[in-house]
Amino acid sequence: MSDSDPDTETGLAGDESTGLRTPIVAVLGHVDHGKTTLLDKIRGSTVTEGEAGAITQHIGATAVPLETISEMAGSLVDPDDFDLPGLLYIDTPGHHSFSTLRSRGGALADIAVLVVDVNDGFQPQTLEAVDILKRTQTPFIVAANKVDTVPGWNPNEGEPIQPTMEKQSERVQGDLNERLYGIIGELSDQGFSADMYWRVQNFQKNVGVVPVSAMTGEGVPDLLTVLMGLSQRYMKDEMAIDVEGPGAGTVLEVKDTQGFGATVDAVLYDGTIQADDEIVVGGLNAPITTEVRALLQPRPLAEIRTEKQFEKVPEVSAAAGVKIAAPELDDAMAGAPIRVVRDRDKPQVIAEVEEELAEIEVRTEEQGVVVKADTLGSLEAIASTLDESEIPIVRAEVGDVAPRDIRVAETADEGKHEVILAFSVDVLSDAEQLATQEDVRIFENDVIYRLIEEYEEHVEEIEQSQQEQVMENITRPARFQILRDHTFRQSDPAVVGVEVGSGTLKRNSDVAKFENGEFNRIGNLKSIQDEGEDVDELRAGERAAVSIDGPTVGRQIEEEDELWVYLPEKHAKILEQELAEDIPADEREALSMYLEKQRNRDPFWGK
Repeated sequence: MSDSDPDTETGLAGDESTGLRTPIVAVLGHVDHGKTTLLDKIRGSTVTEGEAGAITQHIGATAVPLETISEMAGSLVDPDDFDLPGLLYIDTPGHHSFSTLRSRGGALADIAVLVVDVNDGFQPQTLEAVDILKRTQTPFIVAANKVDTVPGWNPNEGEPIQPTMEKQSERVQGDLNERLYGIIGELSDQGFSADMYWRVQNFQKNVGVVPVSAMTGEGVPDLLTVLMGLSQRYMKDEMAIDVEGPGAGTVLEVKDTQGFGATVDAVLYDGTIQADDEIVVGGLNAPITTEVRALLQPRPLAEIRTEKQFEKVPEVSAAAGVKIAAPELDDAMAGAPIRVVRDRDKPQVIAEVEEELAEIEVRTEEQGVVVKADTLGSLEAIASTLDESEIPIVRAEVGDVAPRDIRVAETADEGKHEVILAFSVDVLSDAEQLATQEDVRIFENDVIYRLIEEYEEHVEEIEQSQQEQVMENITRPARFQILRDHTFRQSDPAVVGVEVGSGTLKRNSDVAKFENGEFNRIGNLKSIQDEGEDVDELRAGERAAVSIDGPTVGRQIEEEDELWVYLPEKHAKILEQELAEDIPADEREALSMYLEKQRNRDPFWGK
């Protein structure tokens, strides 16, 4: 254990005999709603009070000990009421990585804070975060942030929320309450019963809303108190760990670290890891078995300015964030499990890791889009959103877009599947060139709902142009009548005045007459003239002169005859089954009359 910073090594493992670990807290929410500012406030409050040693900066996590929480929360927290050692905040870059972070099938975080801006309420990413919390069944509280931006607010630095709210004018209190109840209403829309945290009797049934300001620190004491209280009351049993046992953790990120090559940033949630342990890590293709070369922790805050940001430690205990340096970690995956082998059977440990990875695998189809994402959690989150939208996936992998992904996408049977959805990853330049060459579309975004929206718009465009093409090439139904006293020429071609009863009459259409229970083709409508002008089509209710090649007026056709555009059976079927919604009501009417006449003769016609 290093003398300078007792917590660095243990990760606040607390009293060794109790074996209670620190609860792991994740902070989620929409961009710009203040997640980072809130974490910085929790860290910074104690730093500014000269308590630099009290908060330990871990890799990808921040450990806040009970004493520090007690100091910040003042009268709200009596340290004697707690035997949990504090809180460990994981700094998840986004809520998708949160869904990756698991411990044996559950979410890695024991509890989450959903940060919502009181001015903006629920935004699309807030809803995505709520979906993930529902799916992982993670208990959470809501930090209703930015109370200090309510017009007329008088800040009281670092105070608990109720006293500072009471000091505000009635107008400001009313304004804030209206916004807070808006958030409670939105939670209700998502199926959660919620209220101000001080009114909640049972936190297992209701979500507590804590008004805070990440800027002024108001309400932060309440937030820490609620997190600590919930963890102590409902999670104590889950915090019991085998303090000396072989460690279990989750990869947060894979990074190149100067002097060490590929390393993994990980959160250890059980047991210990030692500098010479053999470990099994989930990899892109198969579990990686390797030996720890070094365990690295950031230097204490007071020394962080030194050139070497990290110091080697001999051992780390749960719960803690740690950087692990070991050979062959290039293919390690964000979100994958890490297991220490130590005195256990190595094949069994490998099987455990494989089993946990299998839980995260995305279901793929024979046809579909290619998905590339930065972490397993992102992949899972995208896959479930695509599944809800009934968009199939042919391949889903963690990593940058490479030429082989283009090759998979270009073999798709349909244009709408010749697509790669790239979430928070790079597109390699040779892949970009190949995509242009093979006409494969790559959509890039770091917000899931926008990525899928862009793709859906693309599909809509494709379908619309296909629809337009089909519509152009398909015969449209029409019923029309030869007008009395409007024969201008009897034959070669017959020129008569007509009125369209229903449908669209186009030139170059085959014309039929219904006789003796069936449609007989009698000629071809060559041209349409309206007041001497050539026109392409006539709609229902319109009149014009038409020339029909084939029949003679007085023989095959008569004035006042009802004529039809001759519909091939295949066209009638497509119109009825695929395009009925896309044609005007009067065309549908002409179509159903045509089908009715045909089906009186043959019930299966056009089916």
